[in-house]
Amino acid sequence: MSAKTHHDDKLPIRMLHDRVLVRQDTSEGERRSGGGILIPATAAVGRRLAWAEVVAVGQNVRTVEPGDRVLYDPEDRAEVEVRGVAYVLMRERDLHAVAADRFEGSEDTTGLYL
Repeated sequence: MSAKTHHDDKLPIRMLHDRVLVRQDTSEGERRSGGGILIPATAAVGRRLAWAEVVAVGQNVRTVEPGDRVLYDPEDRAEVEVRGVAYVLMRERDLHAVAADRFEGSEDTTGLYL
């Protein structure tokens, strides 16, 4: 255990199989259009995907790791609260995309992403 790691920071649960635990970005809500118009969170818009940060993954998850930002459908989710913090639990196959920062210029990638 490194000096920067605190025992309290570790979640008291472990994901199984292909499960992914994410923390939804808090920036979901009011947003501005490209023209600067304020769009309230309650505005009726088409189905909108949301970004979240991966917190934990099961042993069969292959494409994401803790710390990655992923895109998912917020209507297709199961919420769980751990130590007073709300998380979203889903299967790996329910993720739509992973933010590309980790992949660009990486030496150890195989080029195969399912």
